[in-house]
Amino acid sequence: MSIKTLPNFPENPPQNPMDLFSEWFDAARHTEPSDPDAACLATVDENGLPNARVILVRHFDDEGFCFFTNYTSAKGTELIGQGKAALNFHWKSKKRQVRVRGAITKVPPMQSDDYYASRPLGNRIGAWASKQSQPLESRETLINRVKEFEEKFGDTPPRPEHWGGFRLNPQEIEFWEEGEFRLHNRRKYLKNGDLWTILRLYP
Repeated sequence: MSIKTLPNFPENPPQNPMDLFSEWFDAARHTEPSDPDAACLATVDENGLPNARVILVRHFDDEGFCFFTNYTSAKGTELIGQGKAALNFHWKSKKRQVRVRGAITKVPPMQSDDYYASRPLGNRIGAWASKQSQPLESRETLINRVKEFEEKFGDTPPRPEHWGGFRLNPQEIEFWEEGEFRLHNRRKYLKNGDLWTILRLYP
């Protein structure tokens, strides 16, 4: 049996994990059939029961990963209530995934305003019409609420106070790449103050 390391996995990774994430994300943008910014967001409720759903991460930098949602939705209340979450990016075309864990904060209102204004009009109206995660009597009820807010706001709906962005500030980031014979390559970054410790992990 001959075991090889995949050539794209860095033997000497950068000290800042966001540099490596940016490199991997750019590669995925050219090979993923859709939504390379999609990630599974995991939260827990007040009883510790976990929840998971796929979201779109719209921005990332050295401060963390940003996404937007209804603050009163199930995910919003869990993020606000527990103040922590996890993300998992899976890029099947590249045989890679990135796992992130950390603390949750709201992004500044201006950042939420800017992103909201960049969305298609239908999406902006939808943020008003949808009582996200709440029971819905019928599809017709939702359609009528859409019409109600279209008539109320026209082409310039303001951002609802109940809608905005969150940032996951990473404390751990793990990079995984498929290896032969299930002997995968794994590197974990652990944050200590302003510095990162890098560990190689067994597959």
